[in-house]
Formats: sequence, structure tokens, C-alpha cells
Amino acid sequence: MSLTPGDTDPGESRGADRNVVAPTVTFNRIELNRILNLYGRMVADGEWRDYAIDFLRDRAVFSVFRRASEVPIYRIEKDPRLARKQGIYSVISASGLILRRGHELDRVLLVIDRKLAVI
Repeated sequence: MSLTPGDTDPGESRGADRNVVAPTVTFNRIELNRILNLYGRMVADGEWRDYAIDFLRDRAVFSVFRRASEVPIYRIEKDPRLARKQGIYSVISASGLILRRGHELDRVLLVIDRKLAVI
């Protein structure tokens, strides 16, 4: 088989696709610092005990647990697909109810941050 200039070997494109790693969504340092500061305060109050971080292809999830063996009581999610719609950040309860969604992480975390909430 002869290739003309500009043509590529079909075998080359298949091999190149196997080595490409799909990008994952992550929290940046500022976002993670804000979330971990809230987590630290809630651990000090004795309300939260464990957390998990998942970096997936379509979103990043910070899950908060009361005990390690339970389902997460809150999930803080970052989904870039929603950046131009409801907002990139959301806080989701254990039942799956979206408590708050928005474009700014600090404002979204107010739903679970008691220190800054008005009583």
C-alpha cells in the first residue's frame, strides 16, 4: 500500500489513541483549601469524621462522612459542564437533594458552613 503526501497510516492513529489519557476534572489549590478549612472546623466540632475525594472524567467530588462506614452526608461537586448554566459547584445531601448550586464555591458552601450563616 502506498501513501500519498498528507495521508496517514491507519495503524498509526489507532496506536496514538491508546496512549492518550482522558483529562480528569480536579479541584485547584484554592478550592481544595476552602473545602478543607470547612472540613477541619466541622471535625473540630465533632460533626464530621472522614472524607473522600474522587476525580472523575466529568466532575470532581468531595464527599463528607459522619462515620467511615456510612454514605456521605454531603457531596461537594465541581462539574465544568454546568459552568454556563446553573453553576459549576453544587452541594448535594445524602438523599440526593441538591441543596445549593452556583458559580462561586464560597457562596455554595454557605449552605453547610454554620459559622458564616445568619441565625
